[in-house]
Amino acid sequence: MARFDEQFKLKLVQEYLDKGTGSKTLAREYGCQVSAVEDWVKLYRIHGKDGLKKKYSSYSAEFKLSVLQHMWDNELSYGHTAAAFNIRNHAAVGRWERSYREGGFDALTPRPRGRPKQMPAPTTKPEPSPEDEKRTREELLAELNQLRMENAYLKKLRALVQAKQKATLPTKRK
Repeated sequence: MARFDEQFKLKLVQEYLDKGTGSKTLAREYGCQVSAVEDWVKLYRIHGKDGLKKKYSSYSAEFKLSVLQHMWDNELSYGHTAAAFNIRNHAAVGRWERSYREGGFDALTPRPRGRPKQMPAPTTKPEPSPEDEKRTREELLAELNQLRMENAYLKKLRALVQAKQKATLPTKRK
């Protein structure tokens, strides 16, 4: 997706508002998407020139929840909600809502970006317990076979559950 500067966006918005040129005509003439022109007009109407500036920000979980609450209370679309709060990516509101419904308030907290600061400590093999030293080879093999059977059973159960979930998912219409 091409990036457009503030002056370009302002020019298109003014042409849309002052001259009454349609968004499809402007998009075709200047080589951008119709939805982009409509978004710029919406942002300009609500926030003025500030709505057309580039904006890099991260949002707190409290802010995200207040945006979602406003959207639900006023029965707004993602696009209208994003424009009201000057959020450039209206799809982010949808992601926030999905995250909130799946994981609650904690799912809205921003995750740290980048690499972790430290590598995790290497895992070491557990030392055999003194009880294992006293057990016979046959007892240890019997326990090993029991654990293998449990593992195979759990894998099969997981596969059946996933197959059942996949079968019950609604198919998308084209």
